[in-house]
Amino acid sequence: MKDVVIIGAGITGLATAHHLKKNNSNFIVLERNNRIGGVINTVNEKGYIYEEGPNSGVIGNVEVLRLFDDLKDECELEEANENVKKRYILKNGEWHALPSGLFSAVFTPLFTLKDKFRVLGEPWRKPGTNPHETLAALVKRRLGKSFLDYAIDPFILGVYAGDPNRLIPKYALPKLYNLEQDYGSFIKGTIKKRKEPKTDEEKRVTRGVFSVKGGLSMLSRAIEKKIGEGNIMLGVENITVAPEGNYYIVTYRHNGTTSKIKTKKVVSTIGAHHLDNVVPFVNSKLMADIKALHYTRVIEVVLGFDKWNGFKLDAFGGLIPFKENRDILGVLFMSALFKNRAPEGGALFSIFLGGVRNPSLFDLSDAGVGNILEKEICELMQIKEFNPSLIKIIRHKYAIPQYEVNSRERFKAVEEIEKQYPGLIIGGNLRNGIGMADRILQARMLAGQVLEK
Repeated sequence: MKDVVIIGAGITGLATAHHLKKNNSNFIVLERNNRIGGVINTVNEKGYIYEEGPNSGVIGNVEVLRLFDDLKDECELEEANENVKKRYILKNGEWHALPSGLFSAVFTPLFTLKDKFRVLGEPWRKPGTNPHETLAALVKRRLGKSFLDYAIDPFILGVYAGDPNRLIPKYALPKLYNLEQDYGSFIKGTIKKRKEPKTDEEKRVTRGVFSVKGGLSMLSRAIEKKIGEGNIMLGVENITVAPEGNYYIVTYRHNGTTSKIKTKKVVSTIGAHHLDNVVPFVNSKLMADIKALHYTRVIEVVLGFDKWNGFKLDAFGGLIPFKENRDILGVLFMSALFKNRAPEGGALFSIFLGGVRNPSLFDLSDAGVGNILEKEICELMQIKEFNPSLIKIIRHKYAIPQYEVNSRERFKAVEEIEKQYPGLIIGGNLRNGIGMADRILQARMLAGQVLEK
């Protein structure tokens, strides 16, 4: 008998377990893979430290800081190098820094003169009234098309590998959506938010980019150590849940043996594409609304160069607008962002292909991917020879959930399922956001639901 069974040992499941451990709950975490961390997986190879999943997070809420405070004896938060805060955007084959202030915004070639003047009127434009307006429509209405093409579009390709013509700000970028709804304007909202009084803890929420010294897997291992390896079961197959009175029976197969756990509550943190197999008793219409979530397919390529003589790595990385018609979505300069990620004098990059707008690239052979990389990296990163000492091609079939117009039905379905089956709690990146900060915040919320009397 357990108070709680958590399904999934990714960052959401682990952080939820961490909060329950602090409250002395009797729980078990079940994970189908033979390692913890979910999509987070750090590799140390040939003098490089690279990620096979998410490369970083954002200090976007106080829960991120609280988690690292709890784990300070086991792992150390590493904020990105202060000297590489700028982002490059490609236009007409050349890199330009995304403006970070008024002066640079006036003189940047990224935006048209017409749209630069148009932005001056943004505070006085009426807020939109359509809650399901696309991100593209919202940005064109408030800022202008060049801002969509050379600021928002590359940002969305970098975060969602998505299409601003399909993403809905209310769901995909709720903070941006609420600036307009609550304050009437992006500019007015941003200014007023900055002036709002903040606690000392809130002042630490810098929205800066972070990793962990030694890589993000150090975070997973630190949580595992805190909650105890005995509270996590790896390599678990055929997990199914069935309601039985006021309890749930969780059936699973482990090391060739089928077992059952009786529990008061079940927390699922797995993807929408796996959920129906775990809770087969749920109404098929509700489950169809959840399974309709579109996950984009992305190829991530890690490149390491022992000696780097190309483009100066003085930024977070470079993002490539769809309008530029290139075969890669962007390049992260990982060795510039964080210390000790490459040999001295070398460079480490993460490059992304595919996504919503170029889905067919996912089906290319490794040789085909290599050909694209050689052409793009030599040209964009200004190197004469493509001779990486490290190359890893990682294919993410269910990379990033797209918060499109059907998200409303998905969120309603989750609410209805939890209402019909008290004690069944559905989390994961199918709701509440896709970033690491979102996952850590949701874990606090899930634990709160578990601990409710």
